[in-house]
Order: sequence, then structure tokens, then C-alpha cells
Amino acid sequence: MRETYNKQLEMLHNELTLMGAMCEESINCAVGGLLENNLQLRQKSLTLEKEIDMKKQEIEHFCLRLLLREQPVAKDLRFITTSQKMISDMERIGDNAADIALLYEGVNDEQRVFAGEYLEDMSKAVANILSDAVDCFVKNHIERAKKVVMRDDEVDNYFHEIKQNLIERIASDGKNGELWLDILMTAKYLERIGDHAKNIAKLVVFHGGEG
Repeated sequence: MRETYNKQLEMLHNELTLMGAMCEESINCAVGGLLENNLQLRQKSLTLEKEIDMKKQEIEHFCLRLLLREQPVAKDLRFITTSQKMISDMERIGDNAADIALLYEGVNDEQRVFAGEYLEDMSKAVANILSDAVDCFVKNHIERAKKVVMRDDEVDNYFHEIKQNLIERIASDGKNGELWLDILMTAKYLERIGDHAKNIAKLVVFHGGEG
């Protein structure tokens, strides 16, 4: 009986890791599709949003079955209940990535290159923080999770730098106003994704060390 229960917990670990990987892929597809003018990548991000929503429902049902059938205590109980909070953040990450994929209609190649100069480094930083946050959660790495929480400042700094630069651009070049707005919106969505990744890491810090 205990062996079956342990396998179920391992399955939950694997499903959380898979959902995190789906979120990371969705971010990369959304930003990469825009910067490369690749419609297939952008569409993949939109498809992944739906798959992430479905995965959230699957994990929710799985967690409920574990809670009702196995009645876990202490450490296992905390892991299952915090997993339910974690997948809500990951679902929102999928939503934000899909929002990015819908931007930049009618932008030419030169403008895409310009957008990439703003967004490429920020999107990589966000994807890395998300990957590390999920890994810390699944492996209960509390000290690493604390560092991930602090790295959210890096994402915030990217956003504020981009915002300040765009304010100056809008004042001097109104012709590309739609482009500046799309870049700003992308940076804002990436900042939100960073916040959700930080929330995941905080779950480790606040709950992982209890008991």
C-alpha cells in the first residue's frame, strides 16, 4: 500500500515538472515566434495555453484523489496542498505567454529586430527563473528557492529599464507608437510571469521547511 502511495507522489512530482516545462516552452514559443516572425511558434504558444489549462485540471483532480483516499499527513499533506497553489500560478503563466503571442500584428522585420533588442534578454531571464522555481519546488530546495525569490528583482529591473526607454522613444518617435506599446505590453506580461515564478519559489520557502 505504501509503495503505491509513494508512486502516486512521484507521479505528482513528474506532472508538476511537466507542467512547468510546458509553461517554459510556451514563453519561448511566444517570444521566439514574434521575434522570428514565425506563425507556427506563436500558434504553438496558444495551443500550449489550452494544454496547460487541461494539465491544471488533471493535477487538481489527482491531488483531490490523494487527499481523499490516502489522507496524507504532515510533509506529504503540505506538498499536495501547496501543489494546488503552484498550478494556479503556472496556469496564469500560460495565459500571459498566450497574450504575448497575440501581439505585434503588422510589425515589419526591422521592427522585430528592434523589439528583440529590448526583450530577448528579459524573456531568457524569466524562463530560467521559472525553470529553477519549479525545480526547487519539486525537489524542496529551500535555500535555492530563496535565491530564486531574490532574482525576481532582475526581471523588475528589466521592466523598469524598458519602460523608461520607451517613454523617451514615444516622446521622440510617434510613428512607431504601436510598436512601442506592444514592446511595453510584452515586458509587462514577462514581469507578471516573473511574479508567478517568484510565488512558486515562495511556496518552497514558506512551507518547505515546516514540520
